[in-house]
Amino acid sequence: MRWIIANLIVFPLLLTVHSLAASEQVLRMATTTSTENSGLFAVIQPVFEKELDIKLHLIAVGTGKALELGRRGDVDVVLVHARPAEEAFIQAGYGEARHEIMFNDFVITGPASDPAGVSGLRDVGKALQKIADAAAVFVSRGDDSGTHKKELALWQRAGIEPAGNWYRQVGQGMGKTLQIAGEMDAYTLVDRGTWLAYRANSPLQLLVAGDPELRNPYGIIAISPARYPEVNYDAAVRLIRWFESDLAHALIAGYRVEGEQLFYPVGD
Repeated sequence: MRWIIANLIVFPLLLTVHSLAASEQVLRMATTTSTENSGLFAVIQPVFEKELDIKLHLIAVGTGKALELGRRGDVDVVLVHARPAEEAFIQAGYGEARHEIMFNDFVITGPASDPAGVSGLRDVGKALQKIADAAAVFVSRGDDSGTHKKELALWQRAGIEPAGNWYRQVGQGMGKTLQIAGEMDAYTLVDRGTWLAYRANSPLQLLVAGDPELRNPYGIIAISPARYPEVNYDAAVRLIRWFESDLAHALIAGYRVEGEQLFYPVGD
């Protein structure tokens, strides 16, 4: 009799737990370290989780690693910032259409002493040339992230192949790279959002900004259900639509650090 009563109590509870687990929508997103390091996701994630009734599993890595997770079908959606790599990803059949949702820009930071004399320059190519000519220490993320890809493209556009003891590749995320650059009195390329979030604790100064070449757009891409039928494509699409909403635009535009706006929504 006790066994029967126990099962009458436990079995409905198990059914309830199973039903809740089955109905829970989990969305796996690979995104850049800048969206997390800047603090943006800490603000917007609770809002869209509630609005869309999903639970986000966020993986913050460099763009190269994020796209690799997408190529393996290990995530449902990617939010990254390296347009050529994103377009190649889609053309190879790994993702659906790219949706640009926001942008900020890159800046070059460096020591207050500014040994290369780049402070105030808007021409990023000229600034990089002066850094190379002075053999001033430059710290590169060196991690195949969107920032690293952009940095390499800027060196190439300037006609410079960075090499030698002055050019240090550290294979780290943006926050750690800024820390290392600060310890070495070095220059580095950083997205403005992460810089604003970290600058209070950094000895570095913002020295070069404003060149249109430094624009930094962010795209979100749902992983192809044709290639990976098991992905949560429905939730990915709903999240993309949410990012295009007035509410998302207001949250992104309203997010500030020390009074400064970090990201600008597209279409706002």
